[in-house]
Formats: sequence, structure tokens, C-alpha cells
Amino acid sequence: MTERLLTRLTDQPIPVGVRARRAAAAAARRAPERGVRALAQPPAGSGLQPVMGDPGPPGVGYTFNLLQDTIAFSRDRYARYGSVSWLGGFGTQVALVLGPSAIETVLANRDGAFSSQQGWNYLIGPFFERGVMLMDFEEHRHHRRIMQQAFKRDRLNVYQENMTPTIARGVERLPVGRAFPLLPAIKQLTLDIATEVFVGGELGPEADRVNEAFIETVVAGQAVVRADVPGGRWHKGLRSRRYLEQYFRGQIATKRASDGDDLFSVLCRAESEDGERFSDADIVNHMIFLMMAAHDTSTITTTMMVHYLGQHPEWQERLREESVALGKEAIGYDDLDALPAMDLAFRETLRMNGPVGIVARRTLTDTEIDGRFVPQGTLLAVGLYPSQRMEPWWSDPDRFDPERFAEGRREDLSHKYAWAPFGGNVHKCIGMHFGGMEVKAILHRLLLTRRWSVPASYDPVIDFGTGPFPADGLPVELRPV
Repeated sequence: MTERLLTRLTDQPIPVGVRARRAAAAAARRAPERGVRALAQPPAGSGLQPVMGDPGPPGVGYTFNLLQDTIAFSRDRYARYGSVSWLGGFGTQVALVLGPSAIETVLANRDGAFSSQQGWNYLIGPFFERGVMLMDFEEHRHHRRIMQQAFKRDRLNVYQENMTPTIARGVERLPVGRAFPLLPAIKQLTLDIATEVFVGGELGPEADRVNEAFIETVVAGQAVVRADVPGGRWHKGLRSRRYLEQYFRGQIATKRASDGDDLFSVLCRAESEDGERFSDADIVNHMIFLMMAAHDTSTITTTMMVHYLGQHPEWQERLREESVALGKEAIGYDDLDALPAMDLAFRETLRMNGPVGIVARRTLTDTEIDGRFVPQGTLLAVGLYPSQRMEPWWSDPDRFDPERFAEGRREDLSHKYAWAPFGGNVHKCIGMHFGGMEVKAILHRLLLTRRWSVPASYDPVIDFGTGPFPADGLPVELRPV
């Protein structure tokens, strides 16, 4: 990958803009409440309470608070307004949903009142149009049935085998003996894995352009100016979406005729038990979405897991001893059960730094969440990541403590939706087993070949992409084992 692209991936050092937005977000959070009012009045006799909130600073609202001050801001909103509050942000009015009970109401969607398609379309629809996450009800079930063929256990075993040499090469090329930003290096590795496992083989001279296109589509949804203005994030995202459509469409015929075991080929041939198959347009849409989802979330989780293990050497050594005892340089999908400590640390990393921080929904009808009236057409921001860092559902929630998931404690069982990094119900991440397998395979190889440490006082400045990530790239120094 070019140095220019690496710089874009990390924005090294921490951009002045990120620092300024964090300062503005903190100031907005501390400012006196202005314009506090009800989102809408409940119907007479309903017994429901109104959703209270305020618009925030003129123009930007609380956009920066949600992106750069997520945990502190969410805790403050919960203390002020409870599990549902409204705010100005992303150029519109948003209801923030916090806490496992409220999250369950939205994600379980037992009354069909919440639309994933209409929620996500406002934020990222133009860039990830008709990805499986951006579908509802029967259409979503139809596409998921077909896509599930690409994520069955036998397919995961093949993907694991195919990614092994890529992981070995990626870990081997990480610098040793000097500090370097880990995030862009892991992002490059997960892009390489996505290329090998999802597309099949090297991209060749188009690699940088494809990678850059994925990055531009991801960040476009955060644009403040949400219009096709040349030079802006939204414009670049639309341009990159068109490029990716052309890139994938040009290969469909060859992939459909092949017997390849990459995800692209599998999707082209996939058929449900009822004989349902994807159209060419479906395949293009799903490949663009899955490539984004596969590498971005795994990058965040892997990077932050290295961070926490660097700050907690006792856990790093525990995981290393476990990996050494396995007696394998590379793990297969069937080896994951033999790494219980790895799984505890993985789960705690997902709790501390959920890679999909907020999920979007929109109400299709007047409804209620935790006894509060939410009118039709309300855009919801469901705070998975901040809710996993809140009491009373988690003890000492800012402390890295993998044992909280061990038998005998199981804090994640305090509520069905207390720990929900992959979402829930029918929209639960279809690739969650692939993602967990990928992260653990990278960590296994890293533990066998490297040691590292991170100062206990180091607290990375967090920015927000698909989820929270270290804006400084997470500097780390690796040493040989």
C-alpha cells in the first residue's frame, strides 16, 4: 500500500481536527441545557412518557459528541434523560437509545415497528445500497438465506485455511524493535485477507484504488455536508461506490463459471434450499458491503486487543502460553475451542471497544421504548458500544477484565442484550464467526512470534469510523519472543 494511503488510514499524528472536535464535544456536553423539550407528546391516556432532549449547538448539534466523546456523552444523556433521549446530529433529529432493555425493544423488533433499511439509508445508503444490513423483513430473510451458504462451518474451515499464509506474511513484515502505528498495519493485513478470502488472489495494480475506494465509502457516511459537492466526503464516497460497482460487475461471469472457493465465487453460485439465487446486482451490492464489514471491524478489534494485551502483560502471557500449548503455528476453525483464554480476552475487547458502535433504525409507526412515546419517522441511534461501558450492567466498566465472562461471573448474562457487539435477532452479524476466527488467528500468530508492551498511562484518543478506533494509529513496539 502506498505511503499516502497509509497516512490517510491513520491520520498520523492525531489530526488537529480530531482534537478540536473532541474539545468542542466536551464543551457542548458541559454546557447548560438549552431548548429542552419533548420529541412529541404521547397520545392522551396512553400512560407513556415523552422522549426528552435538546438540539445541541446550532448547525452540528451533538454530531461530534457521538463520534469523539461517545462514552462520556452517552453516560451524561442517560443520567439526564434516561434510556431514550433526542438530540440534533448529522443534519437531522436523532433519538439515542441506551441500555439493554431499550436496545432489546429495538433489535428484537417484535412488533415490526423499526426499519433497519430506513435507518441506515439516511447515513450510508448511497454507499452501501442494498447490502444485507440495509434490508428489512421478508426481503432481508430471503437474502440472508442465500448468503448463509457462504458462512457455513465447512466454508469457514476453507476460509481459515486460505487466510493462513496471508496472516503469516503480514505478521512477519511488522516492524520489530521500533515504535510504529499498529492500526494501518493491521488494516493492510485485513484488507489482504479480505482480498484473498473474499475476492480470491491478488488484486494486482488496482489494489491501491480498490482499498482507497473502500476507505472513502466508509468515511463518507460521517460527512457533515451530506451532498454531492466536489471535494467533499460525500462526493468521494459516491465516486468510489461507482468504481467498486464497475470493478465487481466486470468479474461476475468468470466467478460464476468457476469452482473457486473465495466468497465472491461462492456468492455467485450460492443457492438456498428453495433454489433461490442472487442476481448480478445483488452480488455487487453484497460484495461491496461485506468487504467493508469484514475488514473494518476486524481491524478495530485486532488493534484494540493488542492494545489491551500490551497494557496487561499478565493476560498477554496467559494467552501466549495457551497458544504455545496448542502446538500449531496456525489455527484452524476447529481449534478455537482449545483457546478459552483467547476467547475471554476477545469478548472483553468487544465489550470495551465494540467495533460497530452504533446501529441505526427508523420507526415505521408510532411506538414505545422503555415506556416512552417514539413517533413514526424517528431516526434512532442504538448505542451498543456505550451501553457496554455503563453501570449497573457491568462492574467497573472501564477496566479491562476478561474474567467477567468466565463461568461463575458471567456479567454478560445480566441481560440478554447487555453484551451485543454483533447486534441481535435477525440482523445479528452474519459474519461474526468469520470475524472472530480472523482476529484470533492473527493474535495466535502474533503471540507465538512477538512480545509487546503499552504504557499503562497511555489512553488513545478515540475517533469513530464504523466504530471507535485510535486516532493516533496506536503506536506499539514489537520484540521477538
